[in-house]
Amino acid sequence: MALTNLVKEMAAFKVSNEMLSEKIGVHRNTIANRLSGVGKFSIEEAFAIQKQFFPTLGIEYLFKQEK
Repeated sequence: MALTNLVKEMAAFKVSNEMLSEKIGVHRNTIANRLSGVGKFSIEEAFAIQKQFFPTLGIEYLFKQEK
């Protein structure tokens, strides 16, 4: 279950996997896996990402899982 909205907004806002990995303290490969649906972001990680990079977008929208 990929996070297609988050991936789309990352491209629009020019936010890289590396930027997310630095913010939440995980390896960039872990970010790539989570974006593609392998593993999940914790609620704390999701809120940190939303607050830092996408403050005008809702967390429900950003982290909606798509099949």
